[in-house]
Amino acid sequence: MINQDGKIIRDENAKLSVLNRGFAYGDSVFETIRVISGKIMFWEDHYFRLMASMRIMRMEIPSNFSPEFLEEEIKAIIEANGLENSPARIRFAVYRQHGGYYTPATREVGYVVTAEPMEDSFYVLNDDAYEIELFKDHYVNSGLLSTIKSNNRAVNVLGSIYARENSYANCLILNEKKSVVEALNGNIFLVKGKVIKTPPISDGAINGIIRKQLLNILKKTEDYTLEEASISPFELQKADELFLTNVAQGIQPISKYRKKEFKNDVAKVLLSKLNVHARLG
Repeated sequence: MINQDGKIIRDENAKLSVLNRGFAYGDSVFETIRVISGKIMFWEDHYFRLMASMRIMRMEIPSNFSPEFLEEEIKAIIEANGLENSPARIRFAVYRQHGGYYTPATREVGYVVTAEPMEDSFYVLNDDAYEIELFKDHYVNSGLLSTIKSNNRAVNVLGSIYARENSYANCLILNEKKSVVEALNGNIFLVKGKVIKTPPISDGAINGIIRKQLLNILKKTEDYTLEEASISPFELQKADELFLTNVAQGIQPISKYRKKEFKNDVAKVLLSKLNVHARLG
């Protein structure tokens, strides 16, 4: 079942025009949201990021798009799919209504909400082999557009194909300054001694929800020094630990980059703190 503009319909009955601007021009933004037994994880952060993304894309935010209204829309699709007592992954996509070419005929929007089941209620550490490489065929540009989740994900798609063709679990993306920005599906953190480093949003990194949660957690601990600073590719092999973050997986340790193999001790500790944070949030 799918929630399309507030109507719950069967998957096979859901239709978008071939002139839909999300399809035609990538004129769409989205949020990937984790729901556990009907509770939306980090909902306030998701809501404000969605509103910020719509403003950056100069979309008209409907007057009824309150946190309460959108929360009810998400819960409606959860119930329609029988996932009230299960972990679920939600995709909330907002697109500008069709009309016009590059210049939109309207700034009004429509939306689609989908739900699918997930295996685990809370984040579980995946300590399987997880080798990565740099994806250097294309770069992301630093700036606001790179920080939002839009339908313009060509670099991520091509990088994912490259990773699969070369038997890598993931790849890291560079910006036009050749700094490491993020992974194909999440933010990157580097651990060296007692310093934990992640690229700043100004480098073009996605303004990740789990990234934000970890920054808040790290700011309250005296065990590590947090740095939001550009990461050079040369730093990767000198690190003690590398890990990725996103809403679906939480924290994913990296086991190998080129000839360097990494530990996952810090990732384990932070994952435990993240699960506690999620339960209390």
